[in-house]
Amino acid sequence: MSTTVRAALFTAVGAPPRIERVALPDPGPGQVLVRLSAAGVCHSDLSLSDGTLPQPLPAVLGHEGAGTVDAVGPGVEHVSPGDRVVLNWAPPCRSCWFCEQGEPYLCERAGEAALTPYAELADGTPVYAGLGTGAFAEATVVPAGAVVPLPDGVDPGAAALLGCAVLTGWGAVANSARVRAGESVAVVGLGGVGLAVLQAARLAGAGPVVAVDASPAKERLALELGASHFVPAGEKSAKEVRALTGGRGADHAFEVVGSSAAIRSAWGMTRRGGTTTVVGVGAKDDAVSFSALELFHFARTLRGCVYGSCDPARDVPVLAGHVRDGGIDLAGMVTDEIALDGLPDAFARMRGGRGGRSLIRFD
Repeated sequence: MSTTVRAALFTAVGAPPRIERVALPDPGPGQVLVRLSAAGVCHSDLSLSDGTLPQPLPAVLGHEGAGTVDAVGPGVEHVSPGDRVVLNWAPPCRSCWFCEQGEPYLCERAGEAALTPYAELADGTPVYAGLGTGAFAEATVVPAGAVVPLPDGVDPGAAALLGCAVLTGWGAVANSARVRAGESVAVVGLGGVGLAVLQAARLAGAGPVVAVDASPAKERLALELGASHFVPAGEKSAKEVRALTGGRGADHAFEVVGSSAAIRSAWGMTRRGGTTTVVGVGAKDDAVSFSALELFHFARTLRGCVYGSCDPARDVPVLAGHVRDGGIDLAGMVTDEIALDGLPDAFARMRGGRGGRSLIRFD
């Protein structure tokens, strides 16, 4: 048996998706069939589609999703049909060296599902799932570790954002940088993840929290979601951030763009002895350079951040609590609700730096 669903199929690097019907197999041992309620459109999906990140084709992209379990395969015990779940695009194996060191976000096997076809077209052509998830479809089949039960009290559609943007942004603040109350924060880039960083900084009691973006139109959204100040991105942005932080620079600067220029900008906003955290996913040939003298003189820490240093099984319940308490506003991050055929426009908005998160609603 199989389940046939509508999906956004990507067939060539740089080409827009086309809506096709793909056949999903029944879930096998250790697999789960999920009916999607919604899927967020992440910049990583754009990077997969344009070749910045490698992706076997043809593929159904989308990795930020939430929905309802439709069926489970043998051996799956933590979820049952009818359960609401959030997708986890980097399911840890729990047994490799990194997992055993308490770093499941660096799991050696987390990407294995992306390398194996998970569905097929009517003519038998195998189809791959972007990041092993394939959320730009009405349903998907994923490993059991890729589904996390969604606690009660959270909108099952907006909950899709928990699967990537919010886990990554909140985790960057809470887990990676460990921002403390009273510390100053600068956030460079106000897409979905950047907006989550702002909210997490506010939750941590940081201040001031300075939002930096090339689009002045994002100022209102930034202030609503946690920023105390907004600074337009440009040659003077580091100087303006220093002026708002006692002339020193921010204790923590977060780069949430994925470019060498943005990393250098965030670095320049960081005080001596402060920390610059790189959250954005850049291209492998986009090199960043630092002089030996500045590394010594500024005594700053430059660190990378994968998936917010999160363990979704542990952290999704924590985030659900913040959502219920009003500390995290998922709906406020969504600036565009679309159907599957709205993906090309959503990608265009990301390329142009417009809006927050686009959310595909299936229900």
